[in-house]
Amino acid sequence: MELQERLNDVRARIAVAERSGGRASGSVELVAVSKTFDADQIRPAIEAGQRVFGENRVQESQGKWPQLKAETDGIVLHLIGPLQSNKAAEAVALFDVIETVDREKIARALAEEIKQQGKAPRLFVQVNTGLEPQKAGIAPDDTAAFVTLCREELGLVIEGLMCIPPAEENPGPHFALLAKLAKACNVEKLSMGMSRDYETAVAFGATSVRVGSAIFGAR
Repeated sequence: MELQERLNDVRARIAVAERSGGRASGSVELVAVSKTFDADQIRPAIEAGQRVFGENRVQESQGKWPQLKAETDGIVLHLIGPLQSNKAAEAVALFDVIETVDREKIARALAEEIKQQGKAPRLFVQVNTGLEPQKAGIAPDDTAAFVTLCREELGLVIEGLMCIPPAEENPGPHFALLAKLAKACNVEKLSMGMSRDYETAVAFGATSVRVGSAIFGAR
C-alpha cells in the first residue's frame, strides 16, 4: 500500500469513528507523525493534502522542516516529544504547537522565549496518566494546579492536554481520565491516540490524534 492509500485509510477510519461517536465530521485533526523520516519521504504526504505533522526532536526537525515549510503554505508543526529547557528557544522558533509542557522548568523557559521572540506556539500540558516512572508528564492529581500556574503566574495560554497511555494497558480509561481532567482545567483540546488506538481515542473525545506508522510505515 502506498503512502497516499495509507493516509486515506486513516482519514476514512477517523471519519467512521467520528460518526460512531456522534462527533461532528472533521472535528478530529490528524497529526501525521513524521519523526525519523526525511523530507523526501514526507513530501508525498504533503502532496496528498496533509498539512499537520508531528515531530519528536527539535534538532531533527530543524534539519528538514524549515525547507518543507518554505515550499508549502499552511504547514502546522507539532512538537510531540520531550522538550529540554535548553532547546526552548529553537522550539518556540520552529513549532506551531508544543504538546509536551510537562514541568515547571519547561513552562518557565517557554514563557521567557515567548516573551523574547514575540511568537506564541499553542501549548498542551502532557499528563502521565499511567504514572509511569520512565515517562514524562504531570501526575493527574497535579494537573489542575500546574495548568493554573502556567496560566496565572507565567501568562501561558494552555489550550489542551496530551497523554500517551501505557502500551500494555487498555487505553480507554486513560483517555477518559484525560477528558475528565480537561473539563476540570477548562481546556478544550485533547491530544490522544496513536496508530494502535486512535479510533478509541476519537470515541473518548480526542480533538487530535497522532498517527505515524499507520501512515508512513514501519520505522
